[in-house]
Amino acid sequence: MEKFTKGRFIFSCVLAFFLLVAYCPFTVDAAKADKKAKPAKGDPLDQWAAKPNAVFDVDKMSDMSDYDPGTSVVPAGDTIKLAVVVSFSGPASIQGLWYYTLVQWVAHDINKRGGIWVDGKKKLIQVIKADHLGKPDTCKKVCERMALQEKVHALIGSDGSHHVKIMNETANKYKIISVNLGSMVDELQDAKNFSRYAFHSYYSVEQSGRALAYYFGQISKKEKKFYILNQDYSYGRALAAAFKKGLQEYHPEGQIVGEDYHKLFLTDFAPYLTKVKASGADIILSGDFLPDGANLAKQAYEMKLNIPFANIFMNDVTMLRNIGVEGTKGFVRVDSFDMPDPFKSSPSYTRYYQIWKKVSANWKAPYDTESVRNVGAFGNGVAVMMQTYWLLSVMERAKSTDPEKIIKIWEGDTYRYVNGKVVKIRACDHKAIMDLGVSVYVPPAEQKISMTIPPYYWFNDCSYIGPTYKIPAAKILPWMDQELNRCSGKTNWGE
Repeated sequence: MEKFTKGRFIFSCVLAFFLLVAYCPFTVDAAKADKKAKPAKGDPLDQWAAKPNAVFDVDKMSDMSDYDPGTSVVPAGDTIKLAVVVSFSGPASIQGLWYYTLVQWVAHDINKRGGIWVDGKKKLIQVIKADHLGKPDTCKKVCERMALQEKVHALIGSDGSHHVKIMNETANKYKIISVNLGSMVDELQDAKNFSRYAFHSYYSVEQSGRALAYYFGQISKKEKKFYILNQDYSYGRALAAAFKKGLQEYHPEGQIVGEDYHKLFLTDFAPYLTKVKASGADIILSGDFLPDGANLAKQAYEMKLNIPFANIFMNDVTMLRNIGVEGTKGFVRVDSFDMPDPFKSSPSYTRYYQIWKKVSANWKAPYDTESVRNVGAFGNGVAVMMQTYWLLSVMERAKSTDPEKIIKIWEGDTYRYVNGKVVKIRACDHKAIMDLGVSVYVPPAEQKISMTIPPYYWFNDCSYIGPTYKIPAAKILPWMDQELNRCSGKTNWGE
């Protein structure tokens, strides 16, 4: 009896203690406060990637065998209107061919499915060419026309941050959505320029510059001397600043041995390349987009510079073939789409890639060049396409073209690309958080490390992607302007 009573006493004490812990309001509040105060551990992107809000499903893609960007039927009437704001004319007209091919592919796919349900009915996608000719004043006029006359639901593009800024300003003025598919300047979403209607779903300068520095300092560990040669406008200078910041973080022994900026659409790079040659640089950092990137790389090869480029946009097939295997060997590129072992890690991407290659082989002029036929097969081109699918997914889930409803869904949204990569829109400043890939160009015989399906090389007449390394999002989070009230006090994860 004494033993039983003692046991009951001990049990009663233990029970009372746990009841006190469970129901005492002070204990509960303290636990909540402590939980709130602790910073997130690990990489939140891994958690988001486990269960994204939406995904691109290649199994739901239409039969695309009849797709030809030169003959696609553009629907009219009560449609979802997307204005592709880009250079369709002028020195950068190749950008128009690329963008239109990619965005129209998405529209063709969705339209063959019957459209998407918005505003109480199913609507088809209408893609409208908004040619800014590569000129800011023309860009402003064409964006105004898209908003007022065409009454588009979204402005998407563009080649050049100066043009995206005009897109965003127009969108803010007329309360329509603007989607930055291809410009990387972080300041587009800072306290001065931020608009609720603008979304930077592409990767940023801060991410790309620091990713390259991370690769050289933490992965390659061979290159020590760097020469910066960029286009002389906001993007070129911002990329240089981001790369130098990344060197301080991840490669402090790295040295900048020269730094130059050239005007857009330059034809003679010899004076700059002569300085590069004399500098003793191991590698040249250049963010030049075409046609500058192609002309720069070709002239460097012709001058027998023998110094590879760390780049973002030197993946045009025509350019690489003009230079050849030896001239492109050792190039290093950071990319918003490519990831290690693309075909092994994602059967969906394998199927998508094979469909794209088969369909694009039948296109007619001016879409019949290797440059255009490959733009949606790999790299940043697929990222542009995935961002367009993402925009339409947001509209479909919002069941509306109302920008306020779109904003509500897209802020904090996560989306999985065809290769399994997951991207998140940071809610406070509408910038995308993502892992990046850094690839090294190797000769055809070595490309089988990444091209693991027949013919086991990407191209047989130039160097191209060999090993690809994932740069974790946690190491290269996009810059957040704490002066933007929406972001004040938040971490770079947006939390």
